Parts: sequence; C-alpha cells; structure tokens
Amino acid sequence: MMAETGIKIRQHQHQLIACTACPDMIPPVVVGAAVDSPVISIGQAPGDREGPAGKPFAWTAGKTLFKWFESIGVDEEQYRSHVYMAAVCRCFPGKNPKGGDRVPSRKEIDHCRGWLDNEFDLLQPQMLIPIGKLAIAQLIEVNRLTDVVGKIHTVTLQGREVDVIALPHPSGLSTWHRTEPGKTLLRQALGLIKRHPAWHQAFDARLEKEKR
Repeated sequence: MMAETGIKIRQHQHQLIACTACPDMIPPVVVGAAVDSPVISIGQAPGDREGPAGKPFAWTAGKTLFKWFESIGVDEEQYRSHVYMAAVCRCFPGKNPKGGDRVPSRKEIDHCRGWLDNEFDLLQPQMLIPIGKLAIAQLIEVNRLTDVVGKIHTVTLQGREVDVIALPHPSGLSTWHRTEPGKTLLRQALGLIKRHPAWHQAFDARLEKEKR
C-alpha cells in the first residue's frame, strides 16, 4: 500500500510541476520530496532562492525552521525525507514594491488549493503543521498568532479528523518567535509535535528500519 501511495505521489508531483495556472507567479514550481508520510507541513510560498535550489525552505528561513526541529531531535535531512513538505502556493509570488515578497492573491491561493487537497486525499495525514499566518489561515481561523500557536486544533478534512499544530513563520524579519510570549508558545508547539503519535509513526519506525 505504501509503495502504491508513493507512486501516486510522484505522479501527482509530475503534474504539479507542470502547472502554469497563475501568470503572475514566477516559476519553477517548488516541491519537496515525494514522501509517503502521516505528517504534512504547509509553508506559505517559496522565496526567490527556493526555485534555483529546487526545494522548499532552502534559505535563511529554512535554517531557522530546521533548528527548531533539531531541538526536538530531527535534523534537516531526516525532516525532508520523512515529512511531506507542501505549501499554500508552490511558485515564487515575486517581490512587493514596498518590500518583502508579494502575498499571493486569493485566486492564486485557490488555484493551488486543489493540489493541496489532492495531497490530503493521497496521504490522509494525521497531523498538519502550517508554518506562518497565511498557511495557518487555510486550516483554522487566526487573528493573532498568540491565539493559535502552542495548541492542538482538530479540523475535519475530506471527512477525516486531523490535528493541526501551528508554527510561526521563521522569517528573519519577524521578531514574534524571538520574543515573549512567542518564544514560549513556539516551544510548546514543538513539544506537542514531538509527542504526537504521527510524529512517532513518521520517524521512530523508519529510523529504526534505517539502522538495520
């Protein structure tokens, strides 16, 4: 069954990287490894470095993100090979004239949502990790990060209940995760991820198998 799912994920990604639905987005489409995992993390959209690198979270924000996961015992290579890395949008939106990256439009988000829904259907995840307010807002209502980070939220996706554990965006421009109460809430969220059964299913069994 796992082998069959893996084939379907690769087929899905083959179609995804050929997508040209959004004329204002800057290709290439950025995808993570075709991992059959009970855990899906959802970023916001790739930056200008991710396209040339060919993988999500390949630059400064990624270094911070993977330090967070290292604090709960998983390094970058392990994370990329055991967690399916999705995103709200898969192409670089371009720069905002006022600074930073452009926020994807509602239409662009809706175009990409079909790919994400297909990934939910294929993988049937037990835990979702949205990273950043835009990603969190696709799953649960969020006004302030302090209201949603550090808790488990259960949502119904395609008739199945799935746990959502939100993380702030690891951007170097953000001070939220480096000041209180953000620091404490981030630590609480990472603890919830580490203790979640899906995290153990993704890592413990596979890492034990790799040791043999």
